[in-house]
Amino acid sequence: MRLSVHHETRYRFTEPQARIVQLLRLFPGDTSHQTVVNWRIDVDCDARLREGFDGYGNITRMLYAEGPVETLVLTVSGEALLTDHDGPIEGTDEPFPPELFRRVTPLTRADALIEALGQGDDLAAMTALAAAIHARWPLDRRPSPVIRSAIEAVGDTRLGPRDMAQIFIAAARARGVPARYVSGYSLAGDDERRTAAPHAWAEAYVAGGWYAFDPAAGGRSGLDHIRVAVALDAAGAAPIAGVRMGAGDEELDVDVRVGSETE
Repeated sequence: MRLSVHHETRYRFTEPQARIVQLLRLFPGDTSHQTVVNWRIDVDCDARLREGFDGYGNITRMLYAEGPVETLVLTVSGEALLTDHDGPIEGTDEPFPPELFRRVTPLTRADALIEALGQGDDLAAMTALAAAIHARWPLDRRPSPVIRSAIEAVGDTRLGPRDMAQIFIAAARARGVPARYVSGYSLAGDDERRTAAPHAWAEAYVAGGWYAFDPAAGGRSGLDHIRVAVALDAAGAAPIAGVRMGAGDEELDVDVRVGSETE
């Protein structure tokens, strides 16, 4: 399956900014089941983009824009070819051993409710965990600028993909299973193929490899997921992170459209 992505992030500032510096995790890499056909980032103002990698091996770009900046629009567009495959994810850059991803962060602590979501530490148990999270909380795709911890999120009645992924990670690590957060793109599952934000899911290290699970979909992730970045939690895999130098407030609009074509 070939997936196409159009991801626009628009910033509006109430006062001109002297400088903007952003770390972009918006470039997917090739894996055993994912081939990037073409991918680009466009910026609507004078800016420098410097290629690099972060500590998790994710492809990055550092963006530097000198002011005065009143608006900033980042547009990501590209295509990736996904192949069906039931085995573990291979061909990824792995600078750390799986054991690192047992580390609990402030965003992925587990409470009694999270620990009780399921039992077991094998592939079937992780699949059941994703299904349990999906069944317990209705999905809310409205974007939130605030990254909540797993414990904060479980008290809500509806959860976004980011919250569900972090709850999955917290529950998996509570069982001793290495697990990590994944940011990327996926078909929304509706007719418009349009969502308000990039998607999020998780990977767990079981059966000798990394397998992907999407609690928002209730099971394993498949042909409709473009994997972009991984980290210990949502903060470490944020698609855009940065600082601005200037007074005033900012308004943020995000629009993501994902389309498909069967090969």
